[in-house]
Amino acid sequence: MKLHELKPNKGATHRKKRVGRGTGSGHGKTSTRGEKGQTSRAGDSKVPARFEGGQTPFIMRIPKRGFINPNKKEYEIVNLSSIESKFNDGDEVTPEKLVEKSLVKKGICVKILANGDITKKLTVKANAFSSSAKSKIEATGGSVEVIE
Repeated sequence: MKLHELKPNKGATHRKKRVGRGTGSGHGKTSTRGEKGQTSRAGDSKVPARFEGGQTPFIMRIPKRGFINPNKKEYEIVNLSSIESKFNDGDEVTPEKLVEKSLVKKGICVKILANGDITKKLTVKANAFSSSAKSKIEATGGSVEVIE
């Protein structure tokens, strides 16, 4: 076998479809684009998927309610009862340690709430505290530190 004798396998290649070359080709006149309309014209691929042919788009027809506050801060909430069960006396509680102990998913913004009682002296660092949680932690001799 020589290099000039090599051919692709039977059925591996296809002829290019030559459209618009007369009715005898089978792909003449409308060139397989159907009859009139937007998709039969050149440049129809540039129409965005959401375009509705000039009628008022769906997103403009539906009613709008409320607004989204871009400055709203989302807090992950941790109760004192869960801190009591997962930490020892004298430990420092930080958002990173809360993630390690699986009390929060991401330690981005953590807020401590006063649900439950606390008996251990802890140093708690979080982004926000409820006033009653702050007073409960300080009542046991622990300290509270607000981080930004």
